[in-house]
Amino acid sequence: MDWAREWHDWPHAEYSRFSLCKPHYWHIQEMGDGPLLLLLHGAGGASQSFRHLMPLLAEAYRVVTIDLPGQGFTRLGAQARCGLRPMAEDIAKLCAQQGWHPMAVIGHSAGGAVALELLNHLPPPAPRIIGINAALAGFSGLAGVLFPVMAKGLAMVPGVAAFFTASNANPKSVQRLLSGTGSDIPLEDQRFYRRLVGDTGHVNATLQMMAQWDLAPLLRDLPTSGAEGLLITGSRDRAVPPRTSAEIAAKVPGLSHLDLPDLGHLAHEEAPETVAEAIITDLTP
Repeated sequence: MDWAREWHDWPHAEYSRFSLCKPHYWHIQEMGDGPLLLLLHGAGGASQSFRHLMPLLAEAYRVVTIDLPGQGFTRLGAQARCGLRPMAEDIAKLCAQQGWHPMAVIGHSAGGAVALELLNHLPPPAPRIIGINAALAGFSGLAGVLFPVMAKGLAMVPGVAAFFTASNANPKSVQRLLSGTGSDIPLEDQRFYRRLVGDTGHVNATLQMMAQWDLAPLLRDLPTSGAEGLLITGSRDRAVPPRTSAEIAAKVPGLSHLDLPDLGHLAHEEAPETVAEAIITDLTP
């Protein structure tokens, strides 16, 4: 997206800055003081996903969020760097450049998978991992073969991203997409998703992320990864079934699971106070 055109009412724009850490030109937001928390949004989202959660956490922590490569206001520097491992490698490189040593990495949806993959690329001590409706399930059966192939094919077809934005950027389509996650967020907040869905570059980067996504190595190694933290779910999540996090937590000794009633996939946007309380409780010794 065009920062010069969109910045004036983007959530927490006054806390935004940009940094070149090759291959990407990153959009960063930072507020608060104290131990560092790194927040990672899900596929197709951006920093605005944490617009309500950030100030609550910033009362006790230094909170940093970034737009993932090509999404939001981060400029994609290499199309081939949108997969899970390359993305985590590039975020770790950004952390080193910025001098960030997060106490915890908090990831929503696909950002939860990126947070866990980061454990393989950040220097010790390992951060605590908190997932919010973390996307930690692969596709089963034939879909596991066809979906990445289809996504890759779509990502390579000229004009697909532009067609998607033209077809889905209207208010009713965005409202339908968001309702499909099991979450109910105010119309005032939905307008930021309309901007994202209406941006061809953002949609293209999201398609590239889908096309290059491979959870298998992460899920294979997770039980012996030493990961510690909390997997938060919303009981009404229709995008990632809560049982996904429950099953992962049962397999990984250092992870626990907390299900929040009556919340959907965008739980941290629906009930930021509830999610913030769960996070702070988990981080408090």
